[in-house]
Amino acid sequence: MSSIIQRSENKVLEARINEPRKFIQVIIGPRQVGKTTMVKQVIEKQKMPVRYYSAENIVITENWIENIWQSARMEMRTQHYPQLLLVIDEVQKVSNWSEKIKNEWDSDTWNNIPIKVILLGSSRMMIMHGLTESLAGRFEIIRMSHWTYTEMQEAFDWSLSDFIYFGGYPSTAEMINDENRWRQYVQDSLLEASINKDVMQTSNIYKPALLRQLFVLSCSYSTDELSFRKVMGMLQDAGNATTLASYLQLLDEANLVCGLQKYAHDKARKYSSSPKFQVYNNALLNVYNQYSYQDVRMNPQQWGRQVESAVGAYLLCEAEKQHMQVFYWRENNAEVDFVVENRGQVIGIEVKSNGVRSNAGLHLFQEKYNPKAVFVVGDAGIPLHIFLKSKLKDFFE
Repeated sequence: MSSIIQRSENKVLEARINEPRKFIQVIIGPRQVGKTTMVKQVIEKQKMPVRYYSAENIVITENWIENIWQSARMEMRTQHYPQLLLVIDEVQKVSNWSEKIKNEWDSDTWNNIPIKVILLGSSRMMIMHGLTESLAGRFEIIRMSHWTYTEMQEAFDWSLSDFIYFGGYPSTAEMINDENRWRQYVQDSLLEASINKDVMQTSNIYKPALLRQLFVLSCSYSTDELSFRKVMGMLQDAGNATTLASYLQLLDEANLVCGLQKYAHDKARKYSSSPKFQVYNNALLNVYNQYSYQDVRMNPQQWGRQVESAVGAYLLCEAEKQHMQVFYWRENNAEVDFVVENRGQVIGIEVKSNGVRSNAGLHLFQEKYNPKAVFVVGDAGIPLHIFLKSKLKDFFE
């Protein structure tokens, strides 16, 4: 059913590739969120010829990009096509890809050859590095995030509780009645691919076992604030805080899990704080969980953590698309679960479930920082299902 759903990015891409050739369109986002499906849905509607290539799971020769580009030019010439769309998937797998793309794109621009280009990639760090290094001024980015509650509900008739626990991987939707199968699939088919291909193969990892340990621990402790010193005591061969911080940054770049920094006016204080772990998709919180869906659902404390993590995941995904930043805030025993910064404006968000927490942190945060607004999500505030269906930018209106 998920193939029927068209994500909001479909219309954006369709409009852009139907414009006169001006920019390379770059689609980035984590694995299994529908990047390739979205592109295929769009190109199926095109009247212009389309040529699709993927660098995934093939042997890439030194001149692979040059060769497929030459083939496209030859086809345009011999078939008298007025334009052609060239799609390259998992482009970050190709060595020196950005410089090669730049050379071919600039050659077509100089010679007035109307080949339009779409690039897809699942390693945000590698794509962004290549774009800023060689392709400045030649591209536009379309960011895709994990599936939302609205999308999972419309595609698979999921309840709010289903989404909170199982997260937003559409390929797992038919498995949630068999949790062992669901966990095995997420670990083996989704997370291993992300760790092995999007992190290990694109970065210099001196301690791969440590990175895996850190990944599992940070997923399991989503919504918890832990100093790197404490994390080092929980891991084997943990090295130093700098290594852990760099590995956590790589996991963040792969849209898996991040360490939120404490909000402060002083940037130095922000980046020296203990991170608050937060997954990008709640499936990652529960795939390593020893407790079942029903066990967690019946435990108010555990379920409250699930809800907070789901709100955090929503904020991370929305913030990335809208170029915002997400933090947390704490001063002594007063805290605010999430702080979102947007072009100098700030909002505070406190998550409440089962009526267990006070709003004292929000009041102190307001007095200290004078944010544009503060919100309570859950009990006595914005209902959770409404919040998860909202657009983050609307909270800054």
